[in-house]
Amino acid sequence: MHIQIKRAYDPPADSDGTRILVDRLWPRGLTKDRARLDLWLKDIAPSTALRQWFNHDPDKFAEFSRNYRAELKKNPLVREVAAMAHEAMITLVYAAKNPTCNHALVLKAAIERAA
Repeated sequence: MHIQIKRAYDPPADSDGTRILVDRLWPRGLTKDRARLDLWLKDIAPSTALRQWFNHDPDKFAEFSRNYRAELKKNPLVREVAAMAHEAMITLVYAAKNPTCNHALVLKAAIERAA
């Protein structure tokens, strides 16, 4: 399985493979040219209600992770992305500022489990 995660504001690299934006909202101030995305999977992102409740609060991350994993169990896109990751490198692109407390980490683990 070939999955990495990267902030949307970090420069793209050839080693990124297929770059997939996994946020429901477009990253603020980022142009499409600068983003160099191959896919935008809004529907694999946390629900709007869950995202707004979490509000990137590290104290809520454990509960957020449980709730997001529950959403992902019902999402067929997880298996589709897992199949893509078996074929070639994919990069899950996210906009959150905190690299240790964000939905892309939870999503990456769910994709790896779905394999």
